[in-house]
Amino acid sequence: MNRLTRHIAAASARRPQRTVAAWVFAAVLALALASTAGGSFVDDFVAPGSQSEKAKDLLEQRFPDAADGSAQAVFAVSAGQRLDRHRAAVTAAVAQIAAVDHVAAVAGPFAAGTTSPDGRIGYAQITFDVPATDLDPGALTAIGDAMRPARDAGVVTELGGDAAFINGEAATSGAEAIGLLAALVVLLLAFGTIVAALIPVALALITVAVGLGSVLLLANVLEVSSAAPTIGAMIGLGVGIDYALFIVARYRENRGAGQDNAAALSAAMATSGSAVVLAGGTVVAAMAALALTGLGFLTSVGLSTALVVVCAVASALTLLPAMLSLLGDRVDAGRVPGRRLHSLPESTVWWRFAHRVARRPWPYLILSVTVLLVLAAPALRLQTGFPDAGDESPSSSSARRAYDLLAEGFGPGVNAPLLLVADLRSPGVDRALTALSDRVEADPGIAEVGDPRFSPDGDTAVLSMLPTTAPADDATSETLARVRGLVPGNVAVAGLTAMTDDLDRQLSDTLPIFIAAILAASFLLLMVMFRSIVVPLKAAALNLLSIGGAYGVVVAVFQWGWFGSVFGLEETYQIASPLPTIFFAVLFGLSVDYEVFLLSRIREEYDASGDNVESVARGLAGTGRVITSAALIMTVVFLSFVADPSPLVRMLGLGLATAIVLDATIVRMILVPAIMTLLGRANWWLPSWGGHRAPRPRTGIVEHG
Repeated sequence: MNRLTRHIAAASARRPQRTVAAWVFAAVLALALASTAGGSFVDDFVAPGSQSEKAKDLLEQRFPDAADGSAQAVFAVSAGQRLDRHRAAVTAAVAQIAAVDHVAAVAGPFAAGTTSPDGRIGYAQITFDVPATDLDPGALTAIGDAMRPARDAGVVTELGGDAAFINGEAATSGAEAIGLLAALVVLLLAFGTIVAALIPVALALITVAVGLGSVLLLANVLEVSSAAPTIGAMIGLGVGIDYALFIVARYRENRGAGQDNAAALSAAMATSGSAVVLAGGTVVAAMAALALTGLGFLTSVGLSTALVVVCAVASALTLLPAMLSLLGDRVDAGRVPGRRLHSLPESTVWWRFAHRVARRPWPYLILSVTVLLVLAAPALRLQTGFPDAGDESPSSSSARRAYDLLAEGFGPGVNAPLLLVADLRSPGVDRALTALSDRVEADPGIAEVGDPRFSPDGDTAVLSMLPTTAPADDATSETLARVRGLVPGNVAVAGLTAMTDDLDRQLSDTLPIFIAAILAASFLLLMVMFRSIVVPLKAAALNLLSIGGAYGVVVAVFQWGWFGSVFGLEETYQIASPLPTIFFAVLFGLSVDYEVFLLSRIREEYDASGDNVESVARGLAGTGRVITSAALIMTVVFLSFVADPSPLVRMLGLGLATAIVLDATIVRMILVPAIMTLLGRANWWLPSWGGHRAPRPRTGIVEHG
């Protein structure tokens, strides 16, 4: 691997202008193609093999009109007024909505009787001629414009419903730019020069541009979730900056040791470059493992993020050497006054603290584990639910405002419509749909059941029903389970609420398998790399502790509301059901990255001296500044996404930032030296059947400071 990365970098450095031009061209081309030929994002929430999938397939085959998307145009007036005073304006708006492309039918609030008991709120039921996932977002914009007659008359107008929620364009916070500025400050402190600090940021921006452009092109071939670009950008910015940081730090260290620029670059790419390949490969493997869930939208998130990380590794191996070759000695331009670049290991805080822990390992071990377990305790009360329009910010989403108005006027269940889909061709089918309707409507969790609608061939019937509770309410899930127990085998329950409930269950069922697969893969990787059974077991246990602590913080903040005002939260939330799975994949990949850089340095010191305590101290001292800087950059980048309007992205940002902080402080500075001191030589034990086959690791970082 060392030879391969050295050769790739050397080829790029020999033709730096061509390499840089090729990457700039690739970024421009990817963005241009994405804007003109890029696909659209589709959120596939169907759990394979579920009852909701059965109902969806049946409708698409026999009754496609019933499977088409729907939305609600909501009209409201102030308290004490009645909507019918603006009948003419509302009717005009409904007529204009009917003329919008893809609108198959629209039933106004006065004609359909969909006005609230107090007469203040009403909605027009809109039916499209395509499923909600296939609807062009431009149609929603046109509907919003069509409601202008009502707005001009002083009526509040909002657009809600499944189609509006699925296809709504989320607002962006702009906080990502703040995260990049904060990362630049960290890089200035780490490198001490302006030019060296700017290199990783520039590299990350080009990487993300190419990566996200590629994700949009991928959407032409696969169904890619709308969450994929945001998550891909989040991870891409973090790893793009970090990988460049690792290589640039080693390159400048080699130059400081007296090597000329070419030799310093070659040595840096042979060591840190190969470590970056291994680190990036770990993240790619962890994200690709999301396909084990069997869920389309998670698979697309995993593949999209993996694609961005591959771009980050590729740019670190090619674009970065070209940039360093072009800069030459100018990499140290813009020196920050008073910044000391290098120091002996014995003078660093990491070396001194490692020895302090080694003198009293048990107290430090017990205290650290206790802190992590206390932080993880709230995770025992974790309650998951799929995000809906009610989780969005009212200030940024018309779908959320429509959701609130509908719940106020008609009860929370109006936002969780369900469909009973009856296969009338099944043997021994019960055609007594009236009796079925009465049986379901008698359930205390069902507010009403509509009249049956029949397919043109009369072989399929659909009955709409409204629960009494909100989409993400636990009571709605319980009602859904009871209704499924009431209906015969030829009847299935469909609707977005049913689909997301089935998805939640599949995520819960597949999460243990997913975690076990990632743990097994990381164990084998670390065992081969470090020729040890104990090291990968320790790494897995410590990663689980830091992940558990991050889960607990997310539950405490979002679900319980602790310190919610600090993060701009207006209410409490259930934890988004995809979060634990995505979070585990991302964090485990990133944690193993830091584990590889740290333990490879410790192993190198141990092979040289045989002194377990001193090798741990020198390993921490040799990697301390760079890994701490990398972790701090990850933290500020992830925290910048806490301002995102999407609850899933906000939770992911806070959780990842928390886990990185725990990993870089409690785990790396306290638990690693404490445990490795207690284990002594046992750290590096490997049965004889594997020892002669495993290669010796090469460290990617040798900077002291």
